[in-house]
Amino acid sequence: MCGITGIISITKEVDPAPIQAMTHALLHRGPDTNEVYKSNHAVFGHTRLTVVDPHNGRQPMSRVVRGSTYTICYNGELYNTEAIRKELAEIGYSFQGHSDTEVLLTAYIEWGEACLKKLNGIFAFAIWNSRDRSLFVARDRLGVKPLFYSYKDGIFLFASEIKALLKHPLISRKVDEEGRLQLLALSPMRASGHAIFRDINELKPAHQLFFNQHNLTISRYWNVPTSKHVDSYEMTVERVRELLTSTVVDQLVSDVPVVTFLSGGIDSSAITAIASDHIRTSYSVEYEENDKHFASSFYQPNRDATYIDLVKQAYHLNHKTIELSQQSLVDSLNQAVIARDLPGMADIDSSLMLFSKEIKKDATVALSGECADEIFGGYPWFFKEAIGFPWLHKDRATLLKKQDQKAASAYTNELYKNTLAETPLNGDELPEEARLKKLCYANIHWFMQTLLERKDRMSMASSLEVRVPFANHEIVEYAWSIPWEWKLAGGREKKLLRDAVTPILPTEIVQRKKSPYPKTHHPAYKDAVQKKMQSIIKQKDSILFDLYDYGEIKELVNTGGESYKEPFFGQLMTGPQLLAYFIQLEYWLKEYNIAFI
Repeated sequence: MCGITGIISITKEVDPAPIQAMTHALLHRGPDTNEVYKSNHAVFGHTRLTVVDPHNGRQPMSRVVRGSTYTICYNGELYNTEAIRKELAEIGYSFQGHSDTEVLLTAYIEWGEACLKKLNGIFAFAIWNSRDRSLFVARDRLGVKPLFYSYKDGIFLFASEIKALLKHPLISRKVDEEGRLQLLALSPMRASGHAIFRDINELKPAHQLFFNQHNLTISRYWNVPTSKHVDSYEMTVERVRELLTSTVVDQLVSDVPVVTFLSGGIDSSAITAIASDHIRTSYSVEYEENDKHFASSFYQPNRDATYIDLVKQAYHLNHKTIELSQQSLVDSLNQAVIARDLPGMADIDSSLMLFSKEIKKDATVALSGECADEIFGGYPWFFKEAIGFPWLHKDRATLLKKQDQKAASAYTNELYKNTLAETPLNGDELPEEARLKKLCYANIHWFMQTLLERKDRMSMASSLEVRVPFANHEIVEYAWSIPWEWKLAGGREKKLLRDAVTPILPTEIVQRKKSPYPKTHHPAYKDAVQKKMQSIIKQKDSILFDLYDYGEIKELVNTGGESYKEPFFGQLMTGPQLLAYFIQLEYWLKEYNIAFI
C-alpha cells in the first residue's frame, strides 16, 4: 500500500511548496520510496510500500497516449490485474512491467470512468489529464482504502490521511457544529463523507469525483444489487465457499512475504486454511496475564488460544502469538490518535497498531477476517429489534452537558432512519427480511467503515498492508441477496457461512460462538487509565469539559467506569476502554489544537 496526496489548481498555476510536507506526513504508509510529480496545474506526492514490481511500479506514474499526458497517484491493490492487462493487450497496449499501477492507469486511458466496473480490488487513486486540465478520483466499493479531500478558494487537495491535508496552509483545524455533534453522538464512529474537520471531506466508498475548469462533480458508481436470490441452500453454501476460496487465493499476489491474522474464529481460520497451501505463517495477539484475568461475557465468551492451536495443528502452521503488556497499551494511546487523526477505539486501536508493528518485522502483507460479521450476520444485534445504531450505548448521551443531550440523540436517530430508508430492496421482502437487510446495510455503511478505518490506520502506521477478503465486492453482492433466514438459521449467527467452511475447518472452530478481536482484562490496565483520567479531571478548565459534563465524567472516573459494563461502542469498549477513549479525546483536542466554531 501507499500514501497519496496532491494539489490541483485549474485556473492558475499551483503553488507546489506544501507538497513536500504533505508527502512527508504519509511516510509511514510508504517507507520504501517517496516521489513528487510537478506540473503547472497539478502536483502529486506519493510514498510507496513496495509489494509488487519494485522497479516498474514507481509513482507518480505518467503515460502519454494520443497526445495527452496522464499521471496517476494510487494507493491499493488490484486482484484481477492480469485479466485486465490481457484485455488491454488485445486492444493493442503494451506494458513496461507487471505492476497493477500501470494496468490501472492504462485502463482509465482506454475506458475512462467505466474502468471502475472492471476493477476487483481495494483502491483510492487520482489521475490527472494535463491537456484537458481534468482530475479523476475514485475509491473502492467498500471503502477499504481511504481518501480525504478539500476544495477551497479554487484549490483542490486530496490525501490518504487527514494529517497530510492539515499540512496545507488553506486547511484549518476548526470543527463546526456538525463535526461537534459527530464527536458527541457517534465517536469513535463518524459519518461517511465527513471528516469532523470543517475544511475536510471524505470521498465516500463506491464514489467517483471529477474536477475540471467547469465544475466538481461526485457520483456513486456501485451499490449492492436488488436482485432476488435463486440458488438453493446447498448451491448457496457451495457458491460462498467458492467465492471465498478464489478471493483468498487472488489476494495472495505479492512479491513480498504474506501472512494471516488468526484468532481461531471462523473468519480468520477459514482465510488461513485456504491460504495455507501458499503460506505457512500466522499471527495472533494476546495480553500480559490475560489467562489469569479473562472474564467471559455475552460479547466475548471465550479466549482464542485453544482454537488457534486447533488451526495451527490442522494446517501445520508456523504460528506466532504476540503478547502485549498493559503499559504498552496505555503508552501507545496517543500514538493511535495520531495514526487515526481522531480519537478512536482506545486500546482496541493501540493494540492493533502494536500488533502490526511486530508482524512488520517479518512480513509486509497480511490477510485479515474483517467484514464477514456485517454481511453474514455475526453480531448479537442482528437478533433483536433496534431503534437506533445498536452498537452505540443507549445511555451515552447522559455523559454530555444537558443542553447537548437532546440534540445528540436526535442527530443519531435521524442518521439511522435515513440509512434504513436508502437501503436497496427488491420490494418482495417480508417484514423480518426487510428489517435485517436494512440493519445489514447500516452495518456496512457505519460499523464496518469504523473497523476498516481502524484496520487501515493502525496497520499502515506500522507500514503493514492488510487485505480483507470478505470485503470483496463479489462476495458482498452475492451475500446481499441470500435470505436472512438462511444466514441466521436455527438462531445461530453466521449459520450459512459456518456450513460453507465446514469442509475446511475443524468442527470445534465451526461450532465456536462468535468472539471479537481480543482485549485486555487485566485490572492493571483499568488502574492505569483511571489514574490518567484522575489527573485530567483535576484540570477543571480542560477543553474536554467544553464537550462533556464535568460531574458525569468525574463520577465515571471515580468508579473506574463500572457503570459501563455494557459496551460504550461496539462489543469491546466497556468501562476501561471508555476511560481510555476520554484520554485520547483530551489528547486530540490539545495536540491538534482544535477550535470549535
